[in-house]
Amino acid sequence: MSKNNLKGGEFLIKEQDAQSTFIPEEINEEQKMFREMTSDFLDKEVHHLRAKIDKQLENPDLIPQLMEKAAELGMLSASLPEEYGGMAVDFNTETVLSEELGKSQSFSVAIAAHTGIGTLPILYYGTDEQKKKYLPGLGDGSLKAAYCLTEPDSGSDALAAKTKAVLDGDEWVINGGKMWITNAGFADLFTVFAQVDGDKFTGFLVEKGTPGLSLGDEEVKLGIKGSSTRQVFFDNVRIPKDNLLGEIGKGHKIAFNVLNIGRYKLGAMVMGGSKRSINVAVEYANERHQFGVPISSFGAIQHKLAEMAIRTYATDSATYRISDLIQDEIAELAEGGLSKPQAKLKAAEEYNIECAILKVLGSETLDYVVDEAVQIFGGTGYSEEFPVASMFRDSRINRIFEGTNEINRMLAVGQMMKKALKGELDLMGPAMKIQEELMEIPDFGDEGDGTPLYEEKKAVRQAKKAILMAAGAAAQKYMMELEKQQEILMNLADMAIDVFTAESTVLRTEKLIAQQGEEATLMQIAMTKCYVNDAMERTYLAGKHAITAFAKDDMLVMMHMGIKRFTKYPMTDTISLRKQVAAKLIAENGYCF
Repeated sequence: MSKNNLKGGEFLIKEQDAQSTFIPEEINEEQKMFREMTSDFLDKEVHHLRAKIDKQLENPDLIPQLMEKAAELGMLSASLPEEYGGMAVDFNTETVLSEELGKSQSFSVAIAAHTGIGTLPILYYGTDEQKKKYLPGLGDGSLKAAYCLTEPDSGSDALAAKTKAVLDGDEWVINGGKMWITNAGFADLFTVFAQVDGDKFTGFLVEKGTPGLSLGDEEVKLGIKGSSTRQVFFDNVRIPKDNLLGEIGKGHKIAFNVLNIGRYKLGAMVMGGSKRSINVAVEYANERHQFGVPISSFGAIQHKLAEMAIRTYATDSATYRISDLIQDEIAELAEGGLSKPQAKLKAAEEYNIECAILKVLGSETLDYVVDEAVQIFGGTGYSEEFPVASMFRDSRINRIFEGTNEINRMLAVGQMMKKALKGELDLMGPAMKIQEELMEIPDFGDEGDGTPLYEEKKAVRQAKKAILMAAGAAAQKYMMELEKQQEILMNLADMAIDVFTAESTVLRTEKLIAQQGEEATLMQIAMTKCYVNDAMERTYLAGKHAITAFAKDDMLVMMHMGIKRFTKYPMTDTISLRKQVAAKLIAENGYCF
């Protein structure tokens, strides 16, 4: 068991100790060095080329050239084993790098596709010969990678792919087509998924220049215009028999397991994007004058800036909490005999619920932040001359990437239920106890223990009961048919996302209070109180929507009373708290938490 003693999904039924929770303030000197190196690279090589990058059709070689420069600094090989020319950094360092790269918009899409879904299938499932042949080049930038999964009729339903592979002697013959393939325009190596014998979903490696491999025109997209996105066609493409990736019929393992890490890293990257968007918005609000004063002096603008920071602080807290849990799991599995790559894959699978949550949380936080950034810029924000226009456009894809947010919501709840059925996660036991608790008279005399976050910790603890009550009742009602009740699952997921994030935020701030004292953490306390206040309100609404879909009469009345009781939070002056947070942002001229 890892030091944190919290496995995937257990946040619903167990409490994590603040002192064992990793927080972003604890990154070490080496990780700070990686952050500064990446930040310097983006400032010198990427950010000032935003307009040119967005005209990718006119500058098709720019992104590949920037990737090669990034490779010189180790950004493409950071997570690869040393035997393949990599740096073998730990998972927390990967999180730091992902966060920083997420500030680079289109460039981050290209580099993430290359280092993630482009490279990891080979690292995790390739033969020794495949790893030796491709990984060094993928790490030093001499090879660029793309991942060919989506087809016109198979997006979220990836296993319905129609691309076929037939074994002809010592060669596989591939026919079909893929769409929305990131990096396709400059990729040297394609990971391709095709059906063998009609229904054996299987992975293959196809090199650029193979006869029969062709590309469609560059897609003209709403956002991420600097990212190459094309269709890829296979017309009797012949590849060596040894270019089979993994086992025949096991392609789903490659596709879905790699996506666990992809979802996590996307969550980290968009969180970095949120921080940069806040910096741009605060700077503009301080510089822009109306009625003789900076617009940052107006309460409506201050509310926006504060809420942007609060949601980002919460996302940051949740991201690094899970980063360290995954890192601990990797270490434990490696000690048990697994290779580090296999341990990493298994650890991400263990926390697939949290990976899905972070993907949804991060992408929707960034969407909120960039939308408000455009509003703060006003009319100028709608002009391509200013950076927030492209930030707004580029953000939108993240709710679709790595599985849509709808799919990820249902995946998170579905995986919880599967773990419960397997006996890996005891949800029904606590759910039954909560039903008994509803019959008891609540204690209204609780005056707390005087600690700064007592009410917030209590609120999170109680809100978990609301989720367990609603989920348990829904499972009893629908049994194996629950997966078809998508609206209920979506509401249950929203409850879990908010409570998980609120708890992560409380744990981070509680640890900071212990380390720095209450006076030094007043802003973090203010942000935590605001987030928990709003999270409880959202959790109540989502719970109400869920239970009214299936509960009737006395049962509905009882459950509604339970939802209200378990999401109760003291009346809080969030306007004043947000003003304090905004004042700090304005004084520091950017995100400072």
